[in-house]
Amino acid sequence: MSPLARVVVAASLALVIGGGAKFVTKSRRRPGPQPQAFTAASAVRPPSTYRASPAAAVAAPSACPADMVAVEGQHCTKVEQRCLQWLDDEKLPFARCGEYAKPARCIAPWIAMHFCIDRYEYTPVGDSLPEDDASFSGASRVCTGLAKRLCSESEWNFACEGEEMRPYPYGFAREPVCNQDRATLVSQTPSGQVLRDFRERPNARPACVSPFGVYDMVGNLDEPVVRDHAVKDSRFRSALKGGWWMPARNRCRPATTAHDNFFKELQIGIRCCSNIIQ
Repeated sequence: MSPLARVVVAASLALVIGGGAKFVTKSRRRPGPQPQAFTAASAVRPPSTYRASPAAAVAAPSACPADMVAVEGQHCTKVEQRCLQWLDDEKLPFARCGEYAKPARCIAPWIAMHFCIDRYEYTPVGDSLPEDDASFSGASRVCTGLAKRLCSESEWNFACEGEEMRPYPYGFAREPVCNQDRATLVSQTPSGQVLRDFRERPNARPACVSPFGVYDMVGNLDEPVVRDHAVKDSRFRSALKGGWWMPARNRCRPATTAHDNFFKELQIGIRCCSNIIQ
């Protein structure tokens, strides 16, 4: 397959696959926090026994490694987000939304979460740009080598949207604060057309930040995570989150699930999670 064909296929799949939250975490009897009973009041905020804002909590200095941030609070397992202004044909599965109604609504139980996540996309020592051309399996090896692990889909979602269930990490209206919506995706070379590399260095866009202080969760690079639900074919445990620099959804909830664990392209990077240090 030619380089251009690979770009077109990858971009097309990224656009047409995915969606919002499609999972509901079921409560089982076990020690630890349980999903809270769903009520009309909890449709727009966590139960009153929890913090109204996860950013208000400051974790102990030893809770996470220095290059990670602690994420703690109540995560809505399924949200309803209503677009007020479409930028593309709303019938398209990849349509971009200019603004969402506020607040978003939680239509399933909240669950308690507490974990660590990389503050920035993984950048090898000595490099100025984050790692690219990654796959789910390759990213998993990198994270394991750093004494970390890949994030689950729900962990990634919560780190991106917070308890407000923001469609974008920075809020409810799409803003030009992340590395996205690039118009010219390919360039001409003697061997044909190739995908242009528009990666940006960590913290190049300080406004592209989530409620927990996690940067570049949308745009810049797609990030592999572990799908929340078991799949029949173990070769497809991967979901790609966040979108890259092309004009696409670039929101917290959508995921691309068409690729197997070994699929890799220029626009795929790495972000790791880990358990809280006890």
